[in-house]
Amino acid sequence: MKGFNLSSWGLQHRTLIIFAMLLSLLLGTVAYFKLGRAEDPNLTIKVMTIDVNWPGATTRDLEQQVVEKIQRTLQEVPNYDYVQSYVRPGQATIFLVLKDWTRKSQIEESWYQARKRVNDIRQNLPSDIQGPFFNDDFGDTFGSIYAFHADGYDDVQMKQVLLSTRDHLLEVPDVSKVILLGVQEPRFYIEFNYAKLAQLNISPLDLVNELQKQNAVEPAGTFEGPHARIYARVDGDVKTVQDLKNIVVQVGTHNIHLGDVAYINKGFIDPPQMSMRRNGKRVTGLAVSMTEKGDILTLGKHLDQSIKEVQESLPAGMTIEKIVDQPSLVEHSVNEFLGHFILALGIVLAVSLFALGVRTGIVVALSVPLVLGITFFFMWRLDINLQRISLGALIIALGLLVDDAIIAVEMMQVKMEEGLDRFKAASFAWSSTAFPMLTGTLITAAGFVPVGFALSSTSEFTGSIFWVVGISLIVSWLVAVLFTPFLGTILLPKVKPHESHSTQNSYRDKYSQWFSRKIAWCVKKRKWVLLATVLSFVLSLVAFQFVPKQFFPDSPREEILIDVQLEEGASYTATLNATKQVEELLSSDQRVRDYTAYVGSGSPRFYLSLDPETPKNNYAQLIAYPKDIKQVSQLTSDLHNRLTQQFPHIRTRVYRLELGPTVGYPVQFRVRGKDPEKVREIAAEVRDIMRQHPNVRDVNFQWNERSKAIRFIIDQERARSLGISSQDISRTLQMLLSGYTVTQVREGIELIDVVARAKADNRLDTAQMSQITIRASNGKNIPLDQVAELRPVLEEGGIWIRNRLPTLSVRADVNDAQAPDVSKQIESKLNDLRQKLPIGYSIETGGTIEESAKADAAIQSVMPVMFLLWVIFLMLQLQSFSRMFMVVLTAPLGMIGVSLALLITRAPFGFVATLGVIALAGMIMRNSVILVDQIDRNISTGQTPEQAIIQATVGRTRPVLLTALAAILAMIPLTLSTLWGPMAIAIMGGLAVATILTLFFVPALYAAWFRVKS
Repeated sequence: MKGFNLSSWGLQHRTLIIFAMLLSLLLGTVAYFKLGRAEDPNLTIKVMTIDVNWPGATTRDLEQQVVEKIQRTLQEVPNYDYVQSYVRPGQATIFLVLKDWTRKSQIEESWYQARKRVNDIRQNLPSDIQGPFFNDDFGDTFGSIYAFHADGYDDVQMKQVLLSTRDHLLEVPDVSKVILLGVQEPRFYIEFNYAKLAQLNISPLDLVNELQKQNAVEPAGTFEGPHARIYARVDGDVKTVQDLKNIVVQVGTHNIHLGDVAYINKGFIDPPQMSMRRNGKRVTGLAVSMTEKGDILTLGKHLDQSIKEVQESLPAGMTIEKIVDQPSLVEHSVNEFLGHFILALGIVLAVSLFALGVRTGIVVALSVPLVLGITFFFMWRLDINLQRISLGALIIALGLLVDDAIIAVEMMQVKMEEGLDRFKAASFAWSSTAFPMLTGTLITAAGFVPVGFALSSTSEFTGSIFWVVGISLIVSWLVAVLFTPFLGTILLPKVKPHESHSTQNSYRDKYSQWFSRKIAWCVKKRKWVLLATVLSFVLSLVAFQFVPKQFFPDSPREEILIDVQLEEGASYTATLNATKQVEELLSSDQRVRDYTAYVGSGSPRFYLSLDPETPKNNYAQLIAYPKDIKQVSQLTSDLHNRLTQQFPHIRTRVYRLELGPTVGYPVQFRVRGKDPEKVREIAAEVRDIMRQHPNVRDVNFQWNERSKAIRFIIDQERARSLGISSQDISRTLQMLLSGYTVTQVREGIELIDVVARAKADNRLDTAQMSQITIRASNGKNIPLDQVAELRPVLEEGGIWIRNRLPTLSVRADVNDAQAPDVSKQIESKLNDLRQKLPIGYSIETGGTIEESAKADAAIQSVMPVMFLLWVIFLMLQLQSFSRMFMVVLTAPLGMIGVSLALLITRAPFGFVATLGVIALAGMIMRNSVILVDQIDRNISTGQTPEQAIIQATVGRTRPVLLTALAAILAMIPLTLSTLWGPMAIAIMGGLAVATILTLFFVPALYAAWFRVKS
């Protein structure tokens, strides 16, 4: 091309080029050490939780009077996707989920609108509800968790230690939040005996009123003097157990002490809230989260130092154990990927040196650190950390970034063989190949546009692929046209020109002659070549149907999670006992190193894709750590089998952490409708169909069975005649059975609840309820059974509401198969059931199918932009509609190799592999457009079309093979990765076949397209 020649300019300003190269290396080195480290990319959790308590309300009451109203108003929130609620007696947790494409900058406004709209309807909700309480930090990840072992210390002492440690850790740079785990709050308990109160004609509610008067904080006025104001204080507030015992209660004409009619003690909340256990012993803990842009490795070092300081100040017998150590995991993960990266780098350099010769190979090899240096600098400025995705992208880029350098060096050598001096040969690299290379580079980079700009959580997770690969490819082109020619003039060996300087003579070697005959045959037998290629492509599409499909694989981390779920309504004590049974099983397995248990709740979110479970008494979660990470898969399977066999009465789930966005159970079908009973009936049919699939295990309902309850059927007429209200009965029962917070004791900055309730043998025995008495308006205590009938019933212990309809998910794990394949097979069998559903009821597909569809839809929405960019780049280079369409036709042919490689290796085709196949199309067109451009150039020099096709193809053979070989071999380390393996295999297979097609199919296609005479 005429005009400005960047390669020539660089050769004329050698000092500037040397300075630019040194600066690139320096900036790259500095940027590399400043790059943050992380296990995975940041992923915004677009979920807010809203908690509401309504003591005494049934599940149905709470759903209709509270949850329905809140869900209705939340549907007006900007970026609303769906809302689902878990409703159980007296409590509801509402999850507001935003659209997957919601931008990070829009989330805060959505949370503000949610708060505002719910608070606006607060007056329409029952007056005695507690809340709503909003939590928009649901996505906080606590990457460091510490267990505090302290035999002989109670929770009050432990809480003081934990609070002191928390204050110390909050001063550490990059610490965002520190929460306490497993600490039971202290309580004062006043426990009555039904019979004794009845004998003394004492109403429990009267005792409550007396106690509240005694401990109230009331103003006593002030003395206003001429010079000062003096406050009057009235003593008498309760501070100790003895103070409570000494409270005087009037009974008729007599006064008695509270301690004479009740047992009073100071203990801890009973039943306990979430408790934490480590290796079979109860512990307490702290969980630490990091600020958004903190450096996890630096934070880890600071935390280690701070914990060491705390440990030195702890009392004897108290120790701290780190049980979740994300900084160490990140360091190990990054180092492992860096090892893969260095291996890939070595492969690329070895290919260059071996195939091109030492001096030529060095020219190409030197382009690699220059490209990486500039790429690291841009990654640093764009806040792209070194993590699982960006490091994988760097390895992909390694195989591509030497392409332009190889093409430039090859052209220099050819021109030197033709007799040009080094300077002119180097300058010719710009004139002949710069713009075709740029077009090919931009086309390849455009293949990654969908993942870079798709608006979804999945694309947010994988988006750094586009930025890293795109930056490195564009930089590699710049290096190839600016730095490589300069290096070539210094390092390339001297070449003796051929006797004739014609292009034809430069290819007169045995290989060229042999290959020329093959290309000539393809041109002559073009119809057969095209037919064979099309047939192979069709067969590859058919074969692709047999490739196993997946969304994302399991995480390679070592944790094994065990969920323990008891029947609805099970007590905390029952759950604790079940947890201890599972702990005994883990202790007996020699392959298990350690384990942690959380009873009454799930673990804090210590891993981004882990969704914490809502607190509930019948749930526990254990996390087991194997001694050898290589045994994780087998140990997971064995633990599942042993738990299923030994504890058939306990619903357990054994599974690994997920990679990518949270899915939960991989196979899910949601049954929705107005009537919970009908929903449960339909769900049972879905469950039966799912159980018939041989690869499905542990089919279960998201709600459990109904729970036991005792309904008091009040004789309203008799109760009114005695001056007894339903509220009197409810409050008395609440106080005597569950306990009623009557006041609070102030200890420093702490407020300790004082709870009145019946003695344990009274409140735990339903047969003794007949002894409960209710104070009538005439002052007499009336036995409860005189105004109410006790009737055992079953009621909903907990249901899920999704978008204002009861929704029951039927869920399962899979064995020896991929979840999307299993889900599709089950879904086809559900079609008959769907057609028979009543109006207003539906069966929706969830799990991996749903999440994969969301991710694919986001990618597909951006693909038109990718196609448009491809068309623009091709037209700018080729300036011909026919040539553009011809090049585009080569794009999908990589599927031949993709299907073949995946079928041979039995690797699953997942979301990341999808991205690889899309990008593969760009790689194929890159080679095609450069070849077509070279054919046209040859024709413009006066060659016949057939000669132009043959010589252009022969001339492109070595660079095409070398670049393909470098890209394919660089992928080898990625095949070891759980996440990247299928993508690497797909690209390797597709690129290998596409390279052959470029050399044989494209010449035949060109000849057929333009009717070249043989």
